[in-house]
Amino acid sequence: MLVGSSGGHLAQLVALAPWYRDRARSWVTFDTPDARSLLDGEDVVWAYHPTTRNFKNLARNLWLAVRVFRGRDVAAVVTTGAGVALPFVIVARLRGIPTVYIEVYDRIDTPTLSARLCRPFLSAMLVQWEEQRRLYPKATVVGNLL
Repeated sequence: MLVGSSGGHLAQLVALAPWYRDRARSWVTFDTPDARSLLDGEDVVWAYHPTTRNFKNLARNLWLAVRVFRGRDVAAVVTTGAGVALPFVIVARLRGIPTVYIEVYDRIDTPTLSARLCRPFLSAMLVQWEEQRRLYPKATVVGNLL
């Protein structure tokens, strides 16, 4: 399952296409024009937004995650953040499903809020720049996605 907010977070997940192309997958993102275009023909769960400091939508997405994981066989959750990531990472981890966070490429000096919140629930933390390892010393550098 690939989870990410629409826009740049989603674009970075889409860039993983060579890795997921031959794998069964589903997506969780926001129902926006760019997401509809990028994910045309894919299995998509539309999450609630906005998520920034919106506790109502955080709760709605937490309940959505519970329902989604009940009805699907998910092998792993891969996310680039942002707000939609936390509920899906928490529920996945509670169900024993591996969780992988890929920090976005444009955050080199400070960690993202979603990465900081998700970090205790992660199986693996990946970064795109060696410089990001200052923020996440145990992270694995995978290189730029875009």
